[in-house]
Amino acid sequence: MTEKWIDQDIMKLVEQRKSVRTFEERPLSEEDRKEIRDFLKVSENPFHVKVEFRFLESLEKTTNLGTYGVIKGATSYLGAMVKDGPLALEALGYEMERLMLFLVSKNIGTCWMGGTFKRDDFKEAMVVPEGYLFPAITPVGYAKEEKSLTDRLVRFIAKGNQRKPFEELFFKNSFQESYPRVEKDLLTDLLEMVRLGPSASNKQPWRLLVEDHGVHFYERKTPRYSDAFPYDIQKLDIGIAACHFHLGALERNLQGEFKRLLDREKDSSEEMLYRFSYMYK
Repeated sequence: MTEKWIDQDIMKLVEQRKSVRTFEERPLSEEDRKEIRDFLKVSENPFHVKVEFRFLESLEKTTNLGTYGVIKGATSYLGAMVKDGPLALEALGYEMERLMLFLVSKNIGTCWMGGTFKRDDFKEAMVVPEGYLFPAITPVGYAKEEKSLTDRLVRFIAKGNQRKPFEELFFKNSFQESYPRVEKDLLTDLLEMVRLGPSASNKQPWRLLVEDHGVHFYERKTPRYSDAFPYDIQKLDIGIAACHFHLGALERNLQGEFKRLLDREKDSSEEMLYRFSYMYK
């Protein structure tokens, strides 16, 4: 994979990405719309799973169609779907977050929406085939400087700017030893990019275990959190974590690849599920 679209430091893009819920009531420019379409034509992920995006335009202006009133002013959305299967949701999470970081670089606002949109309101426009999952959409547009009351309330409740401490998320050799946070350390920088990632309800379910030449990604499941869905929605968050880690690794020339290791799968428990590993030289 190459990331020729990146002309800014990945960490800066990660830090700049914020959920936008209040938009200017004007459509995307033709230039921005073309750049998004061109980007989506070559969208990819390291899990080799096909993710499909749909541009959904003129769906919402001043009404609350499909978003429970959370999104104000947006007229364009991007929906993502994927055929159900191994690493499907992780792949979608990866590609959608990669798209969002690209949009940050273009000063276009987005907001991850997994549980706060009415799928039936968007399904007709998405044309979702049998056997496909349609877990997320994002509004796309230009952020309005003055936030709506709903926007401010949601931001306060979600505490989206708060993140768990580094030592609670990342470990070395075993889950009994936290990974040491060291200045100017490559892996520390990549793990910090993961820590700053968005997640559903800000649960931050990722747990990464660092061993010799490998970083193992685990999902710390939130009990009953995904019960309202026909799938584990927190797998999207693991895909987001993989995206931040991988884009940072590519930028810093840490050569490696994602693999599923059978011996790691045996270590999984109901609360701590092994997902995949990034093995590097």
